[in-house]
Amino acid sequence: MLKSSASSPPCAVEIIEIDNLAMTDAGFQIIDQDVVRLQSKPLMGRQLVVRLEGCVVVYHSTNLRLRSRPALPSNFMAYLTFGPQAIGTVNGLPVRHDIMLAVPPSASIGIVSEPGYESIAFLLRPEDVSAHLKVRDLEDSFQLPKEVEVLHVDADLAGSLFAWGKRLVDTATENQEQFNSSKEQRMAAQAELVDMVLTTLASTRKLEPEKRERTRQLQSDIVHAAERHALAHIDDRLYVTDLCRAAGVSERSLEYAFRAVMGLSPTAYLTRIRLHRVHHALLTAKPGATTVTEQALNWGFWHFGEFSRAYKDCFDELPSSTLRRSSKTD
Repeated sequence: MLKSSASSPPCAVEIIEIDNLAMTDAGFQIIDQDVVRLQSKPLMGRQLVVRLEGCVVVYHSTNLRLRSRPALPSNFMAYLTFGPQAIGTVNGLPVRHDIMLAVPPSASIGIVSEPGYESIAFLLRPEDVSAHLKVRDLEDSFQLPKEVEVLHVDADLAGSLFAWGKRLVDTATENQEQFNSSKEQRMAAQAELVDMVLTTLASTRKLEPEKRERTRQLQSDIVHAAERHALAHIDDRLYVTDLCRAAGVSERSLEYAFRAVMGLSPTAYLTRIRLHRVHHALLTAKPGATTVTEQALNWGFWHFGEFSRAYKDCFDELPSSTLRRSSKTD
C-alpha cells in the first residue's frame, strides 16, 4: 500500500535495480506484489516508478521466470500494458502485445513472467478519470472496470501506449532532479497520460479467450486454489491428495496445471513458496527477534540440512547469511 515518510514526501522518480526479491517491495510500496522466483538463477530486474500528480507509472522487467500476485490498494485502478517481446501469462491468459489489462481498485491478478518480460502499469484514481470523462462529455461511453478485464487493443495503439510509458520513465529517470522539483512537468505528463489511456481504451473490446486459453485459465484457477489451501494449512502435514480435494481435481489434472502454469510440480512449487516466506521473515526481522530454526519450523521445514540446501539453491545464500544481512541493514 502507499507508504511514505512522515518527514518528507516520496521522490517523484525511483529506480530500483532488483537482484533480490525483497527489493520488489522496496521504495514505492503501492502494490503488494508477493513475488516467487521459479528459477534458481541470479535475478536481475528493474523497477522504475514515476509519481505524477495523482497517477503513478510503474515499469517492470525481469530476466527470470517469476510468479507474482500484485494487489491494488483501494484508491487506485490500473491499466497494464506489455512490451513487444514480453512472454508470460496473466490469470492464465498468454501475454500479448495487443492486449491491455484493466484492474479495478482492491483487485489482484496472477502473473507468471518469463525472461525478457516487460510491462508498464498506469495507476490512476477513479475520480480523476471520471472528471476527465465528464469534461469531455464521455461519461456514457466509458465504464470504469468493476472486475479484472482483459481487453483486445489495436496493435498500433497498444504499441504507442507502451512506448509512451517507456519514454516517460526513461525521461524521468534521466532527469530525476528536474522531474522531482517540477510540479508543472508532472502535471503536464499526467494530462497527456490520461489522454493516451482514454484514446487507447476507445478502441478496445473485451477479449474472448480461445478454447486453449480457457483451458489455461482453468489451470491457473486450479493452481491458485491449491496454493491458497496450502498456505492456510501451513502447520498441517499436507499431501497431494489434500491439494486435489481443495482444487476439486484429480492428481493428474493438478500435476498438469502446475507444470503448465508454473513449470514446476505441485510439491516443488509449494516448497518454493514456503522458502520465500522464510526468506521474507529473515530479511525483515528485527535484530535478535527470531532465528533461522524458528522461521524454518514456522513454515513447515523439519529437516534442517535439506532446508538449508534448498534455501541456498533458491536465494544463492544460506539462511543465516540473510538473517545477518537483515541485522546489519536495520
